[in-house]
Amino acid sequence: MYDDDNIKVLRERMVAANPNLGDAENSDKWWLLGTSGCHLCDIAAQLLTQFQAVQPIAYKQVDIANFDEALMMEFATTIPVILTPSKRLNYPFSVMDLQRLL
Repeated sequence: MYDDDNIKVLRERMVAANPNLGDAENSDKWWLLGTSGCHLCDIAAQLLTQFQAVQPIAYKQVDIANFDEALMMEFATTIPVILTPSKRLNYPFSVMDLQRLL
């Protein structure tokens, strides 16, 4: 798990590439970074759904294919990735790992 100021900068870069991520509705959400056809991303989404049963978090699925090549390549070999407003968690992770993000 990463926990540093780089997460804020990274999220700002992502908002610059996809301005919809910067609206008030998405700014406090966790972001599940992945792409279509990624079976690990589907598993990560299932884990988040399980986690939501006990913790009221909101998340948005973000397709890395919608970013420029440099930003997309930053995640290409690590998806699925969860970005909170202050932390990053690369797969593999468990529900217990999600709990530690709070």
